[in-house]
Amino acid sequence: MRRRCTLGVDIGTSSSKGVVVDSEGRILASAAISHEVSRPRPGWVEMDGRIWWAEFVEIARRLHAQLAHDGQEIDIAAVGVSGMGPCVLLADAHDEPVRPAILYGIDTRASEQVERMSVQLGVERIARTAGSLLSSQAAGPKIVWIADEEPDGYARARRLFMPASWLVRRLTGVYVLDHQSASQTTPLYDIEAGRWDEELWARYAPGLEPPALAWAGDLAGQVTEAAATETGIPAGTPVIVGTIDAWAEAVSAGAHGDGDLMLMYGTTMFLVATGEETLRTPSMWTTAGAFSGSRNLAGGLAAAGALTAWLSSLTGADYPELLAEAAASGVGAHGIVMLPYFAGERTPILDPDARGVIAGLTLSHGRGDLYRAALEATAFGVRHNIETMRAAGADIRRVVAVGGGTQGALWLQIVSDATGLEQEVPATTIGASYGAAFLAACATAEIPPRIADWNPVEVVIRPDPAAAAAYDALYRLYLDLYRGTTDVAHALAVRQTEGALA
Repeated sequence: MRRRCTLGVDIGTSSSKGVVVDSEGRILASAAISHEVSRPRPGWVEMDGRIWWAEFVEIARRLHAQLAHDGQEIDIAAVGVSGMGPCVLLADAHDEPVRPAILYGIDTRASEQVERMSVQLGVERIARTAGSLLSSQAAGPKIVWIADEEPDGYARARRLFMPASWLVRRLTGVYVLDHQSASQTTPLYDIEAGRWDEELWARYAPGLEPPALAWAGDLAGQVTEAAATETGIPAGTPVIVGTIDAWAEAVSAGAHGDGDLMLMYGTTMFLVATGEETLRTPSMWTTAGAFSGSRNLAGGLAAAGALTAWLSSLTGADYPELLAEAAASGVGAHGIVMLPYFAGERTPILDPDARGVIAGLTLSHGRGDLYRAALEATAFGVRHNIETMRAAGADIRRVVAVGGGTQGALWLQIVSDATGLEQEVPATTIGASYGAAFLAACATAEIPPRIADWNPVEVVIRPDPAAAAAYDALYRLYLDLYRGTTDVAHALAVRQTEGALA
């Protein structure tokens, strides 16, 4: 008997992942391909968009081969997609990229455009239209940067894509972007009207055709004959619109209800608080939700898993060794406080020129102390974001942890201890690809599934009261450390940029 399944694929910062999931939420096959982003200059983070499609094709074929090897007979009822974002991939009239895609808030090259557009429009106009102010996360200034700095390439550009919409285009031929992704092209999307602002689009994205808008779980189209030949997915298979990976991941864990906060432990750390009200605060991102009628207040650390990976590479130690040594180090890492701003910082400080700082080092400290300090630094960054969200009016009643970092209990425990919040961890934490498969199932099933049935909560991490007082004191030092080192960090950031350009 053939089983009805859905395929979900996510294009992430450090890898692309795919799953085939049956109608009850069981993963029948999975595949992943690692990749690296390009960092040609300090503050620049980009990727060849053609890789996204090539990896989708390879994942689809690997999944098919895996299922065939296991003797499983299935029918792919629909395809779901998601990807990192907001990204800016401009393509010409033949859908050929005119340059590598500029990635989300970890790419800080458009600071000059952010400042210029903020002066031109005024912060009140920007906040009223888009919900958020301009920052390194906003896609709008990155479009303007291409027009300013690479006019020949921009002159050839006709369409704007992000990873999910690029896959949809290659699979179906349809040019569409979901509302959530569109709401991060600040200031081009009117968040209350739920449409493109025609005046601002014409001013800041001239010559580009605005994509049609739909919701993440809406059907975009069907797999074409050409795409079927490349991927092995039958022609005519429905494909959903998809969305940015953090929002698909929130869906995958059932963390997109009113009062929910999703913490995504990955290369970066992402936070998404969901409610029905549009909340605005200068230092966070106001966005449309994955579903019609929902609103999000979101934030993100520029480096989380990337920081621990850097330490692993630097020390030559593997993760089990470092985690064991970090656990032995204990609360406070023997008197070290670290700022995790090794890639600048997104929210809530919105400072692309912030830099990493390690304070309190002595000759007696070891790599386990450094690793512990890095985990604690990300926890303090999460706390800073949560406090800012609550000050803006976010009603956070439930926290759900997702992403690859949830596989290690120590990191989760440190975050709960530093924030004082319980975290629910669902049974499946494979992430956005699973959420994309779920949205595809909802779009095509006769009776849409419930994520609580697909992916129930498996573990609850509770804060340790004994650690709370120590982390309260360290958190205050963390905030003081940033304020006390900002001028030096900014001066060094200038030197780094000048050195790269020399």
